[in-house]
Amino acid sequence: MRKSVPLFGGTLAVTLSLALTACGAGADKTSDSPSGSYDKNATVGIGSLYEPQNLDNTGGGGQGVTEALNGNVYEGLFKLTDSGKAEKQLAKDYTVSPDGLTYTFTLRDGVKFHSGKALTSADVKYSIEKVRAENSQSARKSSFDMVKSITTPDPATVKVTLSSKSISFVYNLSYVWVVNSEAKDLKTSEDGTGPYTLDKWTRGSALSLARFPGYWGTAATNAKVVFHYYKDATALNNALLTNAVDVVTSEQSPDALDQFKNNPNYKVNDGNSTTKLLLAFNDRVKPFDNVKVRKAVSSAIDNKKLLQSVWGDHGTLIGSMVPPTDPWYEDLTKVNPYDVTLAKKQLAEAGYPKGFSFTLDTPNYDPHPTAATFIKSELGKVGIKVDINVITPDEWYTKVYKNHDFSATLQEHVNDRDIVWYGDPDFYWGYDNKQVTEWVKQAEQSDTTDQQTALLKKVNRQIAEDAASDWLYLYPQIVVANTKLSGYPLNGLNSQFHAYGIKKS
Repeated sequence: MRKSVPLFGGTLAVTLSLALTACGAGADKTSDSPSGSYDKNATVGIGSLYEPQNLDNTGGGGQGVTEALNGNVYEGLFKLTDSGKAEKQLAKDYTVSPDGLTYTFTLRDGVKFHSGKALTSADVKYSIEKVRAENSQSARKSSFDMVKSITTPDPATVKVTLSSKSISFVYNLSYVWVVNSEAKDLKTSEDGTGPYTLDKWTRGSALSLARFPGYWGTAATNAKVVFHYYKDATALNNALLTNAVDVVTSEQSPDALDQFKNNPNYKVNDGNSTTKLLLAFNDRVKPFDNVKVRKAVSSAIDNKKLLQSVWGDHGTLIGSMVPPTDPWYEDLTKVNPYDVTLAKKQLAEAGYPKGFSFTLDTPNYDPHPTAATFIKSELGKVGIKVDINVITPDEWYTKVYKNHDFSATLQEHVNDRDIVWYGDPDFYWGYDNKQVTEWVKQAEQSDTTDQQTALLKKVNRQIAEDAASDWLYLYPQIVVANTKLSGYPLNGLNSQFHAYGIKKS
């Protein structure tokens, strides 16, 4: 089981020729629709371990705010569906200049914020600039570094000029929530355009959303959804068994699955995950500035045994930052195989025949403490002494992510297409390979997805050969629901959980 908080990652790219069809709240990959009628005024209870830190996705709101509000309360110019496709949402249409540097977006007519204010181009400009702001905590902030200017020729038109081509620009816009430029206190309130409004947030307990009667698109198929928050997987499962909730967004206790699989009142669904558990080295500092040390540590840890100890028969070993759902995926688990003899040899070649000691900064929520204990035991077999320093999510953000004050750490990275961070030497892990940085840059400026995919496959293999991090495993995505429910999302793409299509009979 685990409890998650702010997770970090980035996005990269789909081609501009991707089919971008107009949509409101729809087009997700969901559970089968019911054959019978459903209650349009139902309240759907959603069980989760991921309470938001606050309600602002540029202010450190974390995984929980994405899960609850993305697509439900807030929308973007484009929407990322549960199957990973970008579709037009608040953008009615757009054009791109021949040189690929100027995007002109036409906004959908008749869209209103929950406050009643009409959507204008000024709100879109404000929202993009909010992500790019100096104080923004958005992990996607650097994805918009190439934005040179944003103008609003009229209330329905936004023109964005880039300093360099970006094949992923439209895709990345699906991560920008369009908010009312006049809204205040967005850490505790909201003013979006989505199918739900914020009804009530009781910290430490629940967050409820109510169907917005003035929604521009297809109305939600339920009147209200309530995200109930629990501290551990056992409490979450008990809530589902006692009908306190109708669906669990992501099952975190594989040992508990049998009680649902063997019960006709529940359905267990296996979806596709993009969440990776990393042992992230600080590649700037000794001894992890040495490739052979990183490779030795990676080969000294039995990732398969770790995965089985946490998830049983669920989850996947991938050997890199790229999950199978990304276009540039390759199975690279053999690049740094589990091999204690090899690990000892590499340590000796690196100048550490008797090993060394380091501190592992470990978030205080599952599965990190369990993984840290396992890693300490594994590395002890090759002479490496690990001191586990358990820290809170806020401490992790300041110490590791902002200040880079660490030797190694554990962290989950949720997003798809986030390999691009290895092309940024300033990212918290400090991996600095100029060839990789150049490949990432070239991939971003590619004219076709074939070019982009070929370049990012090179990146993927190089970071694996350099053991830039140790990618311990890819999480499974298991959604458990009452059989009275249908229309819930199946995949854990970037932690979003679109609730507007859920039907309750």
